[in-house]
Amino acid sequence: MSSEHTIYLDNAATTRVDPKVLALTVQCMTEDYGNPASAHHYGITAERAIKQATRQLKKAIGDHNGDLGSLYWTSGGTESDALAVIGAARARQRRGKHLIYSAIEHPAVRNSCALLCRSGWSADAIVVQSSGVINISDVLERVTDETTVCSVMLVNNEIGTIQPVAEIATQLAATHPHVHLHCDAVQALGKIPIDVHQLGVHSLALAAHKIHGPKGIGALWLRKDATVSPLWGGGGQQEGIRPGTHNVPGIAAMGLAAELATTDLPTHREQFERQRNILRAAAEASRVPFLVNGDSAEGAPHILSLAFRGVPAEPLLHVLESRGLLVSAGSACAERDRKPSPVLTAIGLDKNYGTIRLSLGRDSLDADIVAAAQILSTAVKSFV
Repeated sequence: MSSEHTIYLDNAATTRVDPKVLALTVQCMTEDYGNPASAHHYGITAERAIKQATRQLKKAIGDHNGDLGSLYWTSGGTESDALAVIGAARARQRRGKHLIYSAIEHPAVRNSCALLCRSGWSADAIVVQSSGVINISDVLERVTDETTVCSVMLVNNEIGTIQPVAEIATQLAATHPHVHLHCDAVQALGKIPIDVHQLGVHSLALAAHKIHGPKGIGALWLRKDATVSPLWGGGGQQEGIRPGTHNVPGIAAMGLAAELATTDLPTHREQFERQRNILRAAAEASRVPFLVNGDSAEGAPHILSLAFRGVPAEPLLHVLESRGLLVSAGSACAERDRKPSPVLTAIGLDKNYGTIRLSLGRDSLDADIVAAAQILSTAVKSFV
């Protein structure tokens, strides 16, 4: 890489761990390393760390008193989505075996539905508009008496569009209260306000490494009147819903990361919006025709998905990296398989446009954004 200073704008893929979170993680690994199932004081200390993290994360998603639902700690957002979709479907299979999900869901949701379909379920993908936002009426039209699970993400990980989850929940509760509504909120936490009471969902998937926490830890919030079947058996931890020895360092870290991400959310949002505007202005300065995928005033502030006409995404990505700017070509979840992005396909993006995603973190510096804008503008010009 020719640049002496690397500018990282791929925070929707993963973030750098916050120093405070790292310090707590190390403390739980080297000092407070007990198993929470142990009766001695090391175990009690570990159990207290889990309870503290549970309070912190519940508060971050609007369950302030902790009585609206339960948290189940997982290995990340993928497992949380799987536990919700597969677990809810299996728990309701006597009622019906039909699933629906938005066409721009994360692969964890889409492939969980595909797995169920290989075992006798059926599933329908709900189309999205060219804006990347789902139409509520399209959801309701797909619901039948056999439908037991509906999954609609809150913020899309590739284009940043925000879905009308609360409105969908209200409509489903009024017309099909038997349907379990799951929401992948991995990209929403720390970027937009989350209130599980207002959202009205039955389950919510979260992950730490998108909010400056470590990889390998996530959580599923489950409303108190909702049920899921466990994906495997074990020692009975977490009420048997997600058994296995608790990842105490990860859990403690995620709790603190969630608290840090949501304590001053308006300030973080203002930073993201200011920096996103600088990057969008750079695209305009390139004079190359471009689109903002999912362009909406209601989009999440930390993601900017740019599609340049006649500019291939992968070569542009490598040119940017050679100049010290790291971004992604769509989503890191599918980037290396060279297949068309299901999200970009769903919104009907012209194949003559190459897409890159720039995504911001709390540690993104204004000076770096200004430098990144210059790199982006000149790099895009070099292709025409």
